[in-house]
Amino acid sequence: MSEEKNLKTASVLSFERKLDPSDALFFSGNWSDKDDDKAWQPIHLREKSVRGTISNRIPSKTGDDPIKLKAAIEKPNLQTVDVATLPFDSDTLKVEFTLRVLGGVGEPAACNSMEYRSKLVATISHYIDTHGLDILGNRYAANLANGRFLWRNRLGADAISIQITRLSGEESTLVGVFDALAHPLRQFEEKSVSEELEALAKLITAGLAGQEHVLLRVKAFIRMGAGQEVFPSQELLLDKGKSTKSRFLYSVGQDEKAIAAIHSQKIGNALRTIDTWYPDAEINGPIAVEPYGSVTTQGVAYRQPKAKKDFYSLLDAWVLKDKEPVIEDQHFVIAVLVRGGVFGDAS
Repeated sequence: MSEEKNLKTASVLSFERKLDPSDALFFSGNWSDKDDDKAWQPIHLREKSVRGTISNRIPSKTGDDPIKLKAAIEKPNLQTVDVATLPFDSDTLKVEFTLRVLGGVGEPAACNSMEYRSKLVATISHYIDTHGLDILGNRYAANLANGRFLWRNRLGADAISIQITRLSGEESTLVGVFDALAHPLRQFEEKSVSEELEALAKLITAGLAGQEHVLLRVKAFIRMGAGQEVFPSQELLLDKGKSTKSRFLYSVGQDEKAIAAIHSQKIGNALRTIDTWYPDAEINGPIAVEPYGSVTTQGVAYRQPKAKKDFYSLLDAWVLKDKEPVIEDQHFVIAVLVRGGVFGDAS
């Protein structure tokens, strides 16, 4: 009992992510050719120079000087940007990536305290034995079926078809074909609403449980219209250097053969957007599973430590103090472990 009372969080504690997506590549073609892989051509980036206007807020010092204000708002805003578009003989974007589902949920990749590791593994094992991983598997499957991973490319689409196959060696087996626009983004069903979605959810759950080797290929076909702009990931420039380009888009490959793509991290963020257990979830909808419920685009962290709803407060109460969180918070803690990360107490 004395060891239990003195149990402390390991200073070295990390978990590998269990949903491991690749980058998602962009191809162009026509809706009628969805089943013909040879009909699809890679989408390449190109540069465009535009003459825009000044539309940002003017500093108050400049605004107080009529001459400076006139000069600031009348001068053109010259920009060079990356763009990616469908050709004018293609009406459909194809986005393709692979997804590995790994087992060993709750087993640390690194932990320098055997006592803490034993207690943690026992706690997570009890959760899995009691509740299983079905809730998480259903939600990850739903985010594949609804096309959340397409981000801005999903908006305004005429139709979206998502084909998911399971890869095993050189063989592939169709898991399901989903109409993404028929699946909601703001809510999750506790049980799958179709046989195909249920099969996908069971497959992901089995992969997380370590019962099967699961490797999926995801192909999303988005009918947008001929010549329409498509939206790969935008690169974050920490050091712009001498470049005059104001927007860099992500691509895979070199020079002319580089293919427009979405970062694997952005795909992973979309797949783990399953947290509806945080405060105010009914208003804001699902957010990505993060230790503090951080949504950087909103500048908000929905799981504040002072409310004891953040990952660390919940995990410490569960493992160190044997205070079992409510079931919704248990789901959240396990989802963070599926996400992976470094969680040691280095203080």
